[in-house]
Amino acid sequence: MSTETQTLQKASEESLHTGSHHPGEPTPNGASTWLERTFQLSENNTNIRTEILAGVTTFFATAFTILSIPNMIAGSSPDTFGPLDPRLAAAIFIGATLAAAFGTFLKAFYAKLPFVQAPGMGIGSYFAVTVMPAMALIAADGADLTRAQAYQMGLVLVLVAGILFWLTSIGGLRQKIVDGIPTNIKIALGSGIGLFITLLGLRQAGITRPSPGTFVTLVNFSNWTPDDAGVIWARGAVLALGGLLVIAVLSALKVRGAILIGIIGTAVAAYITGHVTVPADMSFSMAQDWGYFFNYSFFTLDFGGLFSGGVTGAVISTLIGMVLVFTLVNMLDALGTIDGISRANDMVDENGETKRLQHGLTADAIGTVASGFLGTSSITTVVSSSTGIREGGRTGLTSLTTGLLFVVALVLAPFVPLIPTVAVAPALIFVGCLMMSNIKHVDFDDITEAVPAFLTIAIMPLTFSIANGIAFGLISYMVLKVATGKWRQVSPVSLIIAALFVAQFVLG
Repeated sequence: MSTETQTLQKASEESLHTGSHHPGEPTPNGASTWLERTFQLSENNTNIRTEILAGVTTFFATAFTILSIPNMIAGSSPDTFGPLDPRLAAAIFIGATLAAAFGTFLKAFYAKLPFVQAPGMGIGSYFAVTVMPAMALIAADGADLTRAQAYQMGLVLVLVAGILFWLTSIGGLRQKIVDGIPTNIKIALGSGIGLFITLLGLRQAGITRPSPGTFVTLVNFSNWTPDDAGVIWARGAVLALGGLLVIAVLSALKVRGAILIGIIGTAVAAYITGHVTVPADMSFSMAQDWGYFFNYSFFTLDFGGLFSGGVTGAVISTLIGMVLVFTLVNMLDALGTIDGISRANDMVDENGETKRLQHGLTADAIGTVASGFLGTSSITTVVSSSTGIREGGRTGLTSLTTGLLFVVALVLAPFVPLIPTVAVAPALIFVGCLMMSNIKHVDFDDITEAVPAFLTIAIMPLTFSIANGIAFGLISYMVLKVATGKWRQVSPVSLIIAALFVAQFVLG
């Protein structure tokens, strides 16, 4: 199914029984009449108070994504691009928040569903640690490429993927593609991305460290001596682990906004302990941050940079592979999230089909296109939407409330660069943990299903590439099914995508 949704599908199913659902109420004149007419509150057996409360709940469960993505991208691949760029981080925060607001308003007024769009953590990490370094390799000036240039080149791929996602709605192609991906690989995709972002979180926290003998090792907790850059890795690891445990405890106690609290708490602790300090040139000017946004992010897609090193087979195959990953992950993510949570909360029509599913998917596609123009990795329907739905949200008024809060959150832009990567790491690890839960649904009794699913999961974190995981899963699936005489189970969609990945590997 999806990436992030299937990770919490079981939890979503429980919401059918535990969610607080308030009956509709008569609405007076004025604004409430407009809300009733626009969102059909009575028809959906809900009321304004319930919908607004659900929207606020969803916002606090989702806000961590717009705080995490900027530093994830602006601080990505320090070996290639250097330390975190606070100006780029501020620009991406504004772009990500605007994209989240726009996508969520689409859910409210076009799809009329209580779902929220925000930057996806899995696809965001792929953009930061796979796509951007790849841009540095294919550009004409190679290693001299700045992080901002690689980021602007990567935005082109986000835009193209969004357009493809949108076009697949023609003639039912989108549903055919989704149905053509093997079920167990769709399930494994979420778990693989979960491990992928977990490894990213462990690295950012310094819990795992490079090792020439074993490639990766545990940080030495007894060594509190600063390295050449003045970083005490053991201290950062302790801070991140503490933040992770705080998030886990608060989540177990059903505290709303547990991840957000964990991020802020870890950031405060990092400053108190001296692990990080406020940059000397730090500015808290909203005007300056909006200037960064228009300079770095707003309609800054660098089409020419993609082919500045020449139009070669290797460049073309690399770009096609990355666009495929963006498109497939966005598509499966959105479908699994909307369909899974809707079914778990009885948001289906008289035929048992998810209400306005195609409208919801189209909203995701348009949101992805907007992401490219606004300067952020792809937004998608996030699983935290289930928190508001569990509170009784059933209409687009829930989404409208969350979208308005995203707009209000723009005032936080000057403070985003103050959030250190060690504070984001606990959120990545925790979300990775949640995403792993779906692995229990993989069919390990059938080897022709189990091996492709396992390779999908294992290859992603071990090669630091979601694309490689999908490629190995589909290629091995095709080979095993053909070799065991089950070739009829291989769909044309799987065959075409697998062939494209083989071409990418062959062309380098």
